[in-house]
Amino acid sequence: MVRTPLTPEERERGERLGRLLREARGSRSMTEVAASAGISAETLRKIETGRAPTPAFFTVAALARALALSMDELAGLCEPAGV
Repeated sequence: MVRTPLTPEERERGERLGRLLREARGSRSMTEVAASAGISAETLRKIETGRAPTPAFFTVAALARALALSMDELAGLCEPAGV
């Protein structure tokens, strides 16, 4: 199965998600947050840097829970400006 390339908008949304998660993590270590979410630190690193712009829903949900973020708020903040 061939995966279709991401659009620029999808890449931008993934970068916004990564920035939001990084900001929410604050002074907590990447390892600590990743362990709390049940994912690897490398997966979190890829999401935060935009190298994994479309993480799985349950990964995002686990990170939101670990960072005490609302999924609704997180989704809203990741939307393009003007939507």
